[in-house]
Amino acid sequence: MRTPDIPLTRELVLIGGGHTHALVLRSWAMKPVPGVRLTLINPGPTAPYSGMLPGMVAGHYDQPDLQIDLVRLARIAGARLVLGRATGIDREARLITVPGHADIHYDIAAVDIGITSDLPDLPGFTEFAVPAKPLGAFADRWEGFVATAGASPRVLVIGAGVAGVELSLAAAHRLAKAGVKGQVDLVEAGPTALRDIGAGARRALLAQLDHHAVTLHTDARIAAVLADGVRLQDGRELRADLVIGAAGARPQGWLAETGLDLTDGFITVGADLSSITDPAIYAVGDCAHMAHAPRPKAGVYAVRQAPVLLHNLRADLTGGTRRDYHPQRDYLKLISTGRQRAVADKFGLRLEGRWLWKWKDRIDRRFMDQFRDMRPMAPPPAPEGAALGVAQAMGDGQPVCGGCAAKPGADALRGALASLPAPKRAEVLTGPGDDAAILRTGEGFQVMTTDHFRAFWDDPFVLGRIAAVHALGDIWAMGATAQVALAQVTLPRMHPRLQQHMLRELLQGASEIFTGEGVDIIGGHTAQGAELMVGFTITGHRDAAPIGQNGARAGDALILTRPVGSGIVFAAEMQGRATGGVVAETLDRLGQSQSPAAAVLAPVAHAMTDITGYGLAGHLLGILRASHLSAELSLADLPVLPGARALAEDGVRSSLAPENEKALQHVIGEIGAGDAALICDPQTAGGLLAAVPADQAAQTLRDLQAAGVDAVQIGACQPGTGTITIR
Repeated sequence: MRTPDIPLTRELVLIGGGHTHALVLRSWAMKPVPGVRLTLINPGPTAPYSGMLPGMVAGHYDQPDLQIDLVRLARIAGARLVLGRATGIDREARLITVPGHADIHYDIAAVDIGITSDLPDLPGFTEFAVPAKPLGAFADRWEGFVATAGASPRVLVIGAGVAGVELSLAAAHRLAKAGVKGQVDLVEAGPTALRDIGAGARRALLAQLDHHAVTLHTDARIAAVLADGVRLQDGRELRADLVIGAAGARPQGWLAETGLDLTDGFITVGADLSSITDPAIYAVGDCAHMAHAPRPKAGVYAVRQAPVLLHNLRADLTGGTRRDYHPQRDYLKLISTGRQRAVADKFGLRLEGRWLWKWKDRIDRRFMDQFRDMRPMAPPPAPEGAALGVAQAMGDGQPVCGGCAAKPGADALRGALASLPAPKRAEVLTGPGDDAAILRTGEGFQVMTTDHFRAFWDDPFVLGRIAAVHALGDIWAMGATAQVALAQVTLPRMHPRLQQHMLRELLQGASEIFTGEGVDIIGGHTAQGAELMVGFTITGHRDAAPIGQNGARAGDALILTRPVGSGIVFAAEMQGRATGGVVAETLDRLGQSQSPAAAVLAPVAHAMTDITGYGLAGHLLGILRASHLSAELSLADLPVLPGARALAEDGVRSSLAPENEKALQHVIGEIGAGDAALICDPQTAGGLLAAVPADQAAQTLRDLQAAGVDAVQIGACQPGTGTITIR
């Protein structure tokens, strides 16, 4: 992690989470360059390790076994992770295009985006086939196919090189292991399979194809991929339920628009791994062509490029001297054969057997072990000689959460606000401590609200979206129409150019949400501080009296529009305990507008609030106290974000959670620790909670579903005095 008191002056961007970049990030975590803002751009939260893909297809590994968790890796390395696919580089402005995201500035960039085995020029391929690369999408498609395969599934693989043969053997083994009578066809356009390996290994692999009853078709050019197979140029048709493309390696198409020198579509690099066109851009792995030492596309070169790339990036960022990469002439290829056996290709010899599989398995697992059990460094303990109470205030040594989990406890806030005088102006209808201010005007009611929080995610664009959704929560809960917004942003110490780019990304993310609501960002305030903080003050209008928390009635159904658990997920992310997929899905949910939900609920709700820092139970209690009621909650109906329940049961808590639970311990009856954590968990951009007439609840839920909102009824209001019964 970077040292907070060192200003950032340079931006390093890694495009793609390939093997080389993963290793660079791991080494960077051990020794970062102070003053560098490091960014990783990747389409998903994980990156697959290609060496284990055939083993996954064969059923020897589960899909998570070959996934490098980039969320955890980025956290360890002190990098921000941008979840998106780069599609262009403006080298003059030094901006990287990521659709659905603000452009990303760089001083130095490196490209490691791999290749694709897509065959877009083959009629029907895009509609009916799946390329073996990129690996992530293929792995998902294969697992789905196996799960739904019938009694006699047919698989057809295009391309009888090493990759195609490995996949064919793995598929045949998996289908046989599943007990189905499957058929695998391997189609090669040329006269010979496995042209690029030694004679001994070729004979061994051809024998394995015979052993697994894989039918090899040579001199078989495909004319089109069909919904149920392929048609060859000679008119024959081969039936298949799944067609896999493993022929050749194609570069990503967008590289052609960069203006960089390309060789067959791949970025041409020199011995120092930088582009021969632009020394500020490096390229490694399969997407690069080494002009000084051309080699076939192979993971071994990507792995061995990592130390040289890391050295040269450090040199560029600190004023040092680059060094060259000199690849080996050849390498030992270990090719799996479906069963837990492998064939070795080197010096033209024929070597095969179970021992080679064990060797390959050990190599692959050792590579992946580098990225397992990565945890951020724990904050330092209380210093010796510290004042009484410091150790207790620092808690259990876990990092302090961001988002709405970073606010003070309800008791502290309530005690401070109690000293404020009541409003004296007649048009002010709310007092200190309410979620938002309400003013009576000649044309109805003006509402005002403000929310801000410290950053819990390092991507300013995503953070801006979520902060906008979070700040709009009170407006939506009151049934008002938002008008204008003022931004409050604290930027960390960095070069003015970097501050400009960070603020631009943040405001673009927020603007996407506000524009959809018809809200203009008309100004605000910026400051410089120790860390990034963001918030918005928003005004809104409603002709009728705004929906409050005091209108609920006994018997009302309680409807919740968004799952709980975001505080737990992000606390776990900071501790390196949440998987990348769980974090990515949570971010996606929190960045979605709740305007459709508010539009359905506002006309029918007796009372409504948004769930934020004091958790579901705390905000429900606000409605109950204001309306002089109690409530019954059904834990079985409580929607929970994926992964959050398991993390709660494992003891993960956000910073504010203990205060929330303490404040509610006399309100809620006996309940399990995990369930208590979930209903007391502080939420950022949490759902709307509405009290709806019981006879309208079913229709309201149908209307919400039609609007694309997965809302649920979680309980009902009852006569009583501010207690919550759990069932």
